[in-house]
Amino acid sequence: MKKEIFRREGVFVEYEEKKVELDGRSDELIHRKETPTRLWWELKEAIKGKSVRIVVYELDGGEE
Repeated sequence: MKKEIFRREGVFVEYEEKKVELDGRSDELIHRKETPTRLWWELKEAIKGKSVRIVVYELDGGEE
């Protein structure tokens, strides 16, 4: 039996990338940061302990 338990749209994980030049060199380092949003935590709670199938669609427009 299929039962819908969660349906939301939005950004689940915020992603940030920052390039940093190393002192006195021409090298650069990329810092990546991923931060789960409230939407992510709501999904996590909704599916906890359940057998689920998750399908993800990218919405037009990319980021909000």
